[in-house]
Amino acid sequence: MHRIPADDSFLSDSSLDPATLRPDLVRHPAVGVGLASRRSDASIAELTRDRHGIAMLAELEALGLSARAVRHRVASGRLHRLHRGVYSQGPPTSHGRWLAAVVASGAGALLSHRSAAALWGLRAETRLRVDVTVMGTTGHRREGIDAHSGSRIAAPDIGCRDGIPCTSLACTLLDLAAVVDRASLIRAVDRAEELQVFDLESIEEALGRCRRRRGSVALRSALAEYQGPAVTRSVAEERFLALVQEARLPYPAVNEWIPLEDGSGYRPDFLWRDARLIVEVDGRAHHARRRAFRHDRQRDRRLALAGFETCRYAASEVFDSPEHVARELRRLLADR
Repeated sequence: MHRIPADDSFLSDSSLDPATLRPDLVRHPAVGVGLASRRSDASIAELTRDRHGIAMLAELEALGLSARAVRHRVASGRLHRLHRGVYSQGPPTSHGRWLAAVVASGAGALLSHRSAAALWGLRAETRLRVDVTVMGTTGHRREGIDAHSGSRIAAPDIGCRDGIPCTSLACTLLDLAAVVDRASLIRAVDRAEELQVFDLESIEEALGRCRRRRGSVALRSALAEYQGPAVTRSVAEERFLALVQEARLPYPAVNEWIPLEDGSGYRPDFLWRDARLIVEVDGRAHHARRRAFRHDRQRDRRLALAGFETCRYAASEVFDSPEHVARELRRLLADR
């Protein structure tokens, strides 16, 4: 448990001025509230309700708490001192630890790197230390915080999630590429697609602004399959039909309506109705964004319940490995 100084000198530290720390996170008590009420745990709970339990020392002082009252709450476990001038009401959650680290790092600080990736839901974070990007140089070290320089941070790199200032998703992936291995980075990119937050254009813009930034080479390598020449859906479909003809496979129906029992239905790219086999071909630009990721999977499941199997190919497979695609199709048609 962290201990606060025995004297009251920490209450007068000018570096803890709330306007200097995070003015956007400061609230002031309502006029006319009695001193006893402002000192209560209920007042602290109301202050921190939408902030993952986090309060700054200056805010506690504004509520009327004396140095002795703060020490008493820390000793009893009702307040936890996470950083100098930053407290949590009760044991902090992961979000509370992240917000506390950002607040303690000063105005303009952002959760970043591994911690921001966890906040975005891209990966689990088991480290107790918190990654924070600070404006300018990193300055003096704070316990439990890995500070990174934000000298190259631009407006598009700034985001906010769950009330915590953080780097944007694109900037987070770029930062993550500098501190994790390739396999972990690829898993994070895949997870961004699953969550439908992956945006290749934003990532390419971030890479363009930060050509020499650490992690840029690794991220470009991980995104290689998304950064080839754009292939439209129609061009990919034409190439697919050509490989079907070249392999002398049965010719499929194109964009033929499949009705379902509830009155709805779908028009797949290609359909072998007798075999109840569907093939969808995704153009590279479409595959890179996957904005319809969830919808496509829901559609596949509904068609499976109706007895249709759906097989999906990326445009890169159709163009780069036509023989392999043809062999798979031949087996699928024979099996069904």
